[in-house]
Amino acid sequence: MSDTLIKLAAIIEQRKAASPDSSYVAKLHHAGLNKILQKVGEEAVETLLAARDVEQGASRERLIYETADLWFHSLVLLAQLECGPEEVLAELERRFGISGLAEKAARG
Repeated sequence: MSDTLIKLAAIIEQRKAASPDSSYVAKLHHAGLNKILQKVGEEAVETLLAARDVEQGASRERLIYETADLWFHSLVLLAQLECGPEEVLAELERRFGISGLAEKAARG
């Protein structure tokens, strides 16, 4: 599963250097961090709304679609700031075996 994120991150990294006229990723990177943050926020809201709809009996299809958009735009954000999914996956791996309550208290 993480291979998909790694492959997608590599494609995003390649497309950062492309012409904004030929690549959506390049267009976002060219527009800058604020535009990318806006897109992540929009996708987060759309994901939340889709989740609420699923709880009310709607199909999960839109939730999956919106979550994919959110993950994609999150990867674009990471790439803009020269981070990669490997770092996020390593952090998630680090948290295995740690109670969520204990992990949250340790941040405090």
